[in-house]
Amino acid sequence: MKSNKKTATLYRMVMPGHVCPFGLKSKYLLESRGYVIEDKPLTSREETDAFKAKHQVETTPQTFIDGEQIGGHTELREYFGQTVLRAGDTTYKPVIAIFGVGAVLAVAVNILLDWELGYLMVVPHFIAITMCLLALMKLRDVESFSTMFLNYDVLAKRWVPYGYMYPYAELVAGALMLMGVLPAVSIPLAFFIGGVGAWSVFKAVYIEKRELKCACVGGDTSVPLGFVSLSENLMMLAMAIGMTIVLL
Repeated sequence: MKSNKKTATLYRMVMPGHVCPFGLKSKYLLESRGYVIEDKPLTSREETDAFKAKHQVETTPQTFIDGEQIGGHTELREYFGQTVLRAGDTTYKPVIAIFGVGAVLAVAVNILLDWELGYLMVVPHFIAITMCLLALMKLRDVESFSTMFLNYDVLAKRWVPYGYMYPYAELVAGALMLMGVLPAVSIPLAFFIGGVGAWSVFKAVYIEKRELKCACVGGDTSVPLGFVSLSENLMMLAMAIGMTIVLL
C-alpha cells in the first residue's frame, strides 16, 4: 500500500562549532508543511565540500523532494510559494515596521502619562517618535544615506554636507518635540528640513517623473521614492505648524 506521507531529504551542516541556521530554518519549514524529513547532517568541512562538488552547488542546506533537487532555503521558500526578496527588490516593509513601532510607542507614552495630555496627543507623539526612528535608520550608515539622498534632495545637491547633517537634525527635532522643550529650536528645524524634503521629493517624483530609491529609512534599503518619503516630510511640516499654532 502506497504511503501518503510527504517525504524530503535535507542535507545541512551540523558541525561541533557551527550548526547552519538556514538548515534549521529549512527543517522547520518542511516540518511545518507536514513532511517527514530524512535528515542528512554534514558533520565536517571535508564532507560538506565533497557534497557541494558532487551536486554542483555552492551552498548548503540543500533539499530534495520526490527526487527533485529544490535547492537552498531561499529556493525552498519559493517552492512553497512564499515571497522572497532578492537584492534590489522594492519593499515597504522597513517603513511599515517603523511606522508601526512608532504608533505602538506613541500609545505607550500616553498610557505612561495616564492620558493626562488627552487622546489627541497620540498624534504628535507618533510623529516625534517616528522622526527619531527614521533618524536612527539613517544614522546606521550616514555615508550610504547621504549618497542616496544626493540623488534627489535639492539642497544636498548644492551643499553636500547637508546630506550628512540631515539625520542629526531630524533626530534633534524629533527628540525636542517629544520632550516638549526648546520649541524655538525644534519648530524652525522641523519646518526647514520638512519643507526642503517635501519639495525635493515632489519635484523628483511628480514633476521630473524619476524612479528612485528613497533614503528615508537609510541608504541600504529599497523603498521606492514617492508617497512614503513625501509623508515623512509632510509630517514634520504638520508638526512644526501645529506646535506654532499651539504656542500662539
